[in-house]
Amino acid sequence: MTMTEPTETTDLADLPERPRLSRRFRLQYEEAQMRHVLLYPEGMVQLNDTAAEILKRCKGEHTLDEIVADLEAAFRVQGIGPQVRHLLEEGVRRGWIE
Repeated sequence: MTMTEPTETTDLADLPERPRLSRRFRLQYEEAQMRHVLLYPEGMVQLNDTAAEILKRCKGEHTLDEIVADLEAAFRVQGIGPQVRHLLEEGVRRGWIE
């Protein structure tokens, strides 16, 4: 995920119960970039594979715990909750997640 310098973090209380991608953004695979991107009227955010997999699951249907469980099952990993939470906090701060 392309990021700028760190700034103030979002409190856990600010995370929505069922995260979803903001209507201002569209997640899609860009063949020219060979990666998923978030498109918005003013530009584009290039995502790494991990961020794309997390954001694909942000449709307002699942809680954070359900998203983490799905990712852990899909990729056969454990203990990724803090990293997923951090990305979603950053997404809320940047307006990607509502």
